[in-house]
Amino acid sequence: MSELDQLRSAPRRQRFSRAVLAGYWGDVVTAWRVPAVRRGLLATTLLFVGSLTPAYLPQNSPWWDPIRALGWDTWPAKVLGTAMVVAAVVLLVDAWFRLRPGLYLDFKHWAVGLIWSLPLLFAPPIFSHDAYSYAAQGWLLYNGLNPYDTPVSVLPGAFADQVAWVWRYTPAPYGPLSLQISHLMVIVGGLNPYYATLLMRIPALVGVVLIVYFLPRLAARLGADVQLAAWFSTINPLLIIDLVGGMHNDGLMIGLIIVALYLTHLRPDRFWLGAIVVGVAAAVKQPALLAAYPVALIGLPWQWNTSHVLNKIGRAAVSSLIAVFTFVAISLVSGLNFGWINALDVPGRVVTLAPLSLLGEGVRLLCVAAGRPELGSQIAGGLLVAGVLASALIVAYLAVTVARRRPVTFLSWSYLVIALLGPAMHSWYLLWGGLLLPLTKPTHRLQRVAIGVTSVLLGYGAGNLAWRNDTGIALGLAGLALIVTLLVRYLDEHRRASGEAP
Repeated sequence: MSELDQLRSAPRRQRFSRAVLAGYWGDVVTAWRVPAVRRGLLATTLLFVGSLTPAYLPQNSPWWDPIRALGWDTWPAKVLGTAMVVAAVVLLVDAWFRLRPGLYLDFKHWAVGLIWSLPLLFAPPIFSHDAYSYAAQGWLLYNGLNPYDTPVSVLPGAFADQVAWVWRYTPAPYGPLSLQISHLMVIVGGLNPYYATLLMRIPALVGVVLIVYFLPRLAARLGADVQLAAWFSTINPLLIIDLVGGMHNDGLMIGLIIVALYLTHLRPDRFWLGAIVVGVAAAVKQPALLAAYPVALIGLPWQWNTSHVLNKIGRAAVSSLIAVFTFVAISLVSGLNFGWINALDVPGRVVTLAPLSLLGEGVRLLCVAAGRPELGSQIAGGLLVAGVLASALIVAYLAVTVARRRPVTFLSWSYLVIALLGPAMHSWYLLWGGLLLPLTKPTHRLQRVAIGVTSVLLGYGAGNLAWRNDTGIALGLAGLALIVTLLVRYLDEHRRASGEAP
C-alpha cells in the first residue's frame, strides 16, 4: 500500500475504532440503566469496604494504618464491617436473580460483569488468603528457592507473614506456570508483598475475560441455552467474588479449558491445538489435564463399529499425550520440574466443605471424645482415600458412557464429582464444572439445584467471615436466612414463568 493510500485509509480506521468504542460504551450505559445492575455495584462496593476487616487482613497489610486512624479496629467496627459483607452478599444474590430475564437479550453480560467487578479491582483478597500464598511462593522463586521443596516459612518476613499459618509450612501444590506467573508479579510489584498480592488479580482477570468471551459462544455452537450460560456462568456471584475478588488461579485454568473446547469445536480436525491449550492450563493447575479426553472426542459422532471406536481411542491417546507433553515441557523449562507430586495431599490437610472431609472430622471428634484419637485419624484418612477412589471410578464410568456422545457434559459432571468427593472442596473448586453446567443442557430441576448450591455457598462465605471476625454467628445466620428467602422467591417465580407445576 502506498503512503497516499495509507493516509486515505487512516480516517476510516479511526472512524471504525471510534464506532467500536462507542458501541462498547453504549453497552455499558445500557447495562447501567438497569436497577439490578446498580444494586449489584452497591453490593460489590460494600463488599470492598467490608473486606477491610481483621478477619482477612494480615497484620502487615498497609490497610491497617488508615483503619486504625479511622478507629475501625474496634469490635463495633468489626460488626459494622461484617454487616456490610453480609448485606453485600444478599444484595448481589438478589441482583443476580433479577437480571436473568433480560441478560444477554436486552443488555450485555460482559458489561454487567465489568460494572460489578470495578470496586473489587483494588480490594484485598476476598474470603481467602490464597493470593498471599501465591505472592510468597513467587518471593521464594525470586530468591532462588523452589516452592515445591521449600515452604514459605523458610524466608520469614513480610511475604511469609501474610500467609495463613496453616500454609506457611507446606510445599506449593500449584502448577509450574502458576508459580512462575507469581514470580513475575512479585517482580512487577517492586518486591512489595501487598502490591505483588494485588497483581495476582491480573492472571485471574485474564481467565475471567476468557470465560466471559468464549463460554456463550461455545454454548451457541453446542446448541445450549446461551442466555442461561451468560447468566449462570459469566455473572455468577461466585465468579465475581472468588475469581475477581479472591484472585484464585482456578480462573485462568477454567478460562484456558473453555478456550480449548471452543477451538476444538471450531475445527475438530485440529484437536491437537486444543490439547496444547489444555497442557498450558494444566501448568496453571493440574486438574485441567482431564479436559484432554473430551477435547479428542469433540466432533466425532458415535458409531458402534471397530474402526470408529479405534479412531476415538487413538485420538484420545494422542490428545492426552500432547497435553501431557506440553505440561512436561513447561515444567522442565520453568526449572521447577515435578515437585508438586509431593504436595498432592496439601489441600486435604485442613477440614473443608468436602462432604467426606466433614464426615471424617465428625468421626475423629467422636473418637477423641471416646479416648481413641488414633482410630479417629485413621478413619478420617480412610474416608478421604475412599472418596478419591470413588471419584476415579465414577469419572471412568462417565468416560465410557457419557463422553462418547456428550464430551463437554462428561467434563462438567466429572469436575463436579471430583470437587464433591475429593479430600478438599472450596466454592471455587465447584466453578470448574459448575461454569460448564449450562453447556450440558440441564433440566430445570438441575438448574434449581445449581442455583441453590451457589446461594448457600455465598451465605457460607459471609457467615465464615462473621465467625472469623469474632462477631458471632447471628449476622451470618441472618444473611443465610435472607439468601434462602430470596432463593425460594426466585425459584417460585421462575417455576411460574416456565409453566412448571409447583
